[in-house]
Amino acid sequence: MNWFIFIVQIYYTLKRNKKYHLILIGSISILIGLLAGCSTHVKVDSQKVFRLNVHENINTLDPAYARDLRSIWAMNQIFNGLVRLDHKLAIQPDIATHWEISEDAKTYVFYLRDDAYFHESEIFGDQQTRTVTASDFVYSLDRIRNKTIASPGLWTLESVKSYEAIDDHTLKIELTNPFSPFLGILSMKYLSVLPKELGDDPQSTIGVQPIGTGPFYVKAWMQNLKMVLRKHPLYFETDQNGDRLPHLESVAITFVPDKQSEFLLFIQGKLDMINSLDASYKDELLDKKGQLQAKYIDKVKLLRSPYLNTEYIGIYLDAELPEIQSLALRKALNYGLDREEMIRFLKNNIGRPANKGFIPDGLNDNLNVKGYAYDPEKAKELVEQFRNETGIQTPTLTLATDANYVDLCSYLQNIYQQIGVAIKIEVMPSAALREAKSNGKLELFRASWVADYPNPENYLLPYQSDNFSPNGPNYTHFNSNAFDQGYKTVAEELDTDRRNALISRLDQQLVDQAPFILLYYDEVLRFVHPNVEGMIPNPVNMLDLRRVRKINPN
Repeated sequence: MNWFIFIVQIYYTLKRNKKYHLILIGSISILIGLLAGCSTHVKVDSQKVFRLNVHENINTLDPAYARDLRSIWAMNQIFNGLVRLDHKLAIQPDIATHWEISEDAKTYVFYLRDDAYFHESEIFGDQQTRTVTASDFVYSLDRIRNKTIASPGLWTLESVKSYEAIDDHTLKIELTNPFSPFLGILSMKYLSVLPKELGDDPQSTIGVQPIGTGPFYVKAWMQNLKMVLRKHPLYFETDQNGDRLPHLESVAITFVPDKQSEFLLFIQGKLDMINSLDASYKDELLDKKGQLQAKYIDKVKLLRSPYLNTEYIGIYLDAELPEIQSLALRKALNYGLDREEMIRFLKNNIGRPANKGFIPDGLNDNLNVKGYAYDPEKAKELVEQFRNETGIQTPTLTLATDANYVDLCSYLQNIYQQIGVAIKIEVMPSAALREAKSNGKLELFRASWVADYPNPENYLLPYQSDNFSPNGPNYTHFNSNAFDQGYKTVAEELDTDRRNALISRLDQQLVDQAPFILLYYDEVLRFVHPNVEGMIPNPVNMLDLRRVRKINPN
């Protein structure tokens, strides 16, 4: 522990001083090496240990609090639910082998597998473990509804009227109304199964010593330092050859906050994966076309997938400004943006132009929505129309952002100047920006929307009038009775074709009224070493290590 204190002191002393950056990296490398050696008393083949880093500490492993990606990544290795999503976002069996849905779509009956074992624990007495029953799911759902738990996932059960265990392997759930996204919501980690023997055990115990059914269990955890997961020997899944999953013996998670340090550790071979692309090394790793630089082609594999994240500039429609109230000017701002050039210039071609609607790639393949193509002449005509209608010769707006997106906002400032619109940039601390956005104090604001669950319906939620901020995520204060009615209909429509047609009309209505400037649909990027196989990125950026293996290098 003296080594740890010493290295942490060095880290926080030097991390902001580029002069001593190599000393910093060396210190972190020593720390990771020391931790790898003491993580467990059992010797594990390094080829069966997967090493990754997250930038912030994981505070709890209680699935009732599965609200941030870093925690969800770890929980996905530890817990199972009734169903799961595959890499194409299709619903797949998990602990439920199959299910039946009533004709009125309000009753779901799930049939559970009989070979899903909990991780070994003293709470099971002499047997140390047992298989999952429907009563465990009842207990787990009760926890989410328990007011003393105060789970942020309580909303996942809003449509649920009741649930009961018919027998050990049959669970029935009744809904108040048909709700087409329900199965997708059941895949969320909030609704993972816990053993009923936990009873009223305090959250702090469950969060630190979790007992799940997943492919890995928690072997060791040093807060802010390292987490070690080990293979669950009784995990129920097998691969196509009949070999029991997972292939890895262990997962080692470190918590190095500096992203450039993480990148150098990856290049040195001390990490097996990095997630996403940071500005500090994006030009080092990728060229302007979004391809690996030549010197890394044989050293790194780039995995990419659409990401269910829409990046946009929100327009607060209740602002009493002619520029905001003018539909012509709002459309001009959309026509005047060359999204392909923006992505190439600012993001090394990572991301896809938001040239459809608010619903992003990965969910909009079956939708028919016409977005804004780049048309500077059309944009100039609409600006001139605004001048003629208002007498304002230089329309002026203020765009609020935090320090992370100043380059994007500066880019928008320059391109909008070319169509005759002046943009002032206001840089704010992130917390202040969130508060001002929620309270309607900003004219324009940079924002993004990542769905809570992978369903197009979730991307209509931020424009429903019942969700006006500060009481909900409708930060633009878009307001339409027709939209609200259509939104309610979508949730209950079970026919896929009719549902897609309705969603298309609603998304098109948003595009036509332009309460936003759509920027781009994001992408999931993962960089791994060539010896890593079986990792498939997905549009919700879920980390799934069940089928990942590390092969011996040639």
